Amino acid sequence: MKAVLYDQSGAPDVLYIGDAPDPIPVPGELLVRVHATALNRADLLQRGGTYPPPPGASPILGLEIAGEVVHETAGFRVGDRVMGVVTGGAYAEYCTIPAGMAMHIPERFTFAEAAAIPEAFLTAYLNLFTFGRLQAGESVLIHAGASGVGTAAIQLAKAVGARVFVTAGSEEKLTLCQLLGADEIINYKIESFRERIKTSTQGRGVNMILDFIGESYWNDNLASLVRGGRLLLIGSMGGKSDGITIGSIMQKNLTVTGTTLRATPLDQKVRLTTEFSEFALDRLIRGELRPVIDRVMSWTQVIDAHRLMHANANLGKIVLTMDLHTLHR
Repeated sequence: MKAVLYDQSGAPDVLYIGDAPDPIPVPGELLVRVHATALNRADLLQRGGTYPPPPGASPILGLEIAGEVVHETAGFRVGDRVMGVVTGGAYAEYCTIPAGMAMHIPERFTFAEAAAIPEAFLTAYLNLFTFGRLQAGESVLIHAGASGVGTAAIQLAKAVGARVFVTAGSEEKLTLCQLLGADEIINYKIESFRERIKTSTQGRGVNMILDFIGESYWNDNLASLVRGGRLLLIGSMGGKSDGITIGSIMQKNLTVTGTTLRATPLDQKVRLTTEFSEFALDRLIRGELRPVIDRVMSWTQVIDAHRLMHANANLGKIVLTMDLHTLHR
């Protein structure tokens, strides 16, 4: 099969489309002909050599797929349109996925639209509800609100009746967040989110923070939480920072959780997929939830796609379509 490969870690230019062995499904797995995938920060980190795939995972980049089943397994039929999260291997013509992780694509969605759903929405659901226990009437601050996970998290939080604050770095991104339902938008480049949260909540703080930034936001995050609040860490885009304190965690009885969906045990991911499907698929069908796509690109443009994400220039997901009709096996 054809796949996006790289022979050494480095900048986006190391990527190329070449030949790779066809994946062989084990019992309980589906073999899927991939029509579309979407970029994630983990792809950039893996390409750069700082985020190796977990044991047993495909070394090929890509964590989510949308495509067609090519053999019958565990209730799926040949030709079924499916989407789902994988531990690797999505930047390729074919990919395997545990049957319990595969979701039927609603009729209204194209493969490109479906590819923008799994990683963003499952990550947001896992953190907001499984770990964060977000409830109606609570408040949540979502950093990087215009990212793929951020746009999904806004919609999921509003779906259960939460008050949503978001941060983003441009008016265009903030406008998108507002259109998705965010109650208060904060441009972190010109305003302190800590001060805005303090003012808007009369000094009380928010119940939960979903954070992609990490250490550089640490103290401001803790200061922005209510007593008994929850901080969910899912990224470290802000790099390293000095001056981190932990006193507030004890004084305010805070809970701090760090997660990566990729490293979550399979049985937990299967359960997550089931819970998310029950909560969200009908909402997706009705249009109450929707994937937010910045642009759809051919996988022959994968280098440009990685550059765009590295520059933080996207609003929502960057999707790659496989253009299978142009390839010759």
